[in-house]
Amino acid sequence: MRIRVVNPNTTASMTTLIEASARAVAGPGTVVEAVTPAMGPVSIESHYDEALAVPGLLAEIIAGERSGVDGYVIACFGDPGLDAAREVAAGPVVGIAEAAMHAATLAGRGFSVVTTLGRTAGRAHDLAGRYVPAGACRGVHACEIPVLELESDPTVLPRVVALARQALDADGSDVIVLGCAGMADLCDAVSQQVGVPVIDGVTAATLLVQSLVTMGVRTSKRDEYAPPPAKPYAGVLAGFGA
Repeated sequence: MRIRVVNPNTTASMTTLIEASARAVAGPGTVVEAVTPAMGPVSIESHYDEALAVPGLLAEIIAGERSGVDGYVIACFGDPGLDAAREVAAGPVVGIAEAAMHAATLAGRGFSVVTTLGRTAGRAHDLAGRYVPAGACRGVHACEIPVLELESDPTVLPRVVALARQALDADGSDVIVLGCAGMADLCDAVSQQVGVPVIDGVTAATLLVQSLVTMGVRTSKRDEYAPPPAKPYAGVLAGFGA
């Protein structure tokens, strides 16, 4: 089985971190390959960034289809391009916010999201409204650390731990969801310090894709997720014409 984990931003060091987290939970016989798009923003911290990340993400999905990839993980907490990726992929495609939020509902009655920047909180609330029952997501809290500083700032772990504790108390939640793929390596340390389940979407999505492929479940091609209609595209998107 081949699972392609797509980091929708173009920062290779983050792709390396994401790949290590995904490989750590992959089962025997599962090959995990993490890829960095050739075009897009270095980090995704706005709706603008997210929109411009999607063409590079889709190019990696299309390339994966040509090379026989069985399933995909979209490793950004905004789950950019998820529906479009499902249109072009035969196998399952899972976003890390989608997987993390679903997993959190199996571990407790309510969860809090701890993320990077406050400006992304609205997107997290929107996704929670799509993915989980009303009231399951009790709150979204930002540590105000830019994505690209997660790897280099030595205060990241204590700040995330402190914010997680505040979130649990403020929201009355019992599970923490980490709201950025760049936080994947913090999961165990945060859980040990706050004493509740902490869910990382990279590992959750990898295991969910692996399970779906094992079950023989592919993306339904009835109606909405059917391949997009063939038509020409112009300009820099000319290569995306079906």
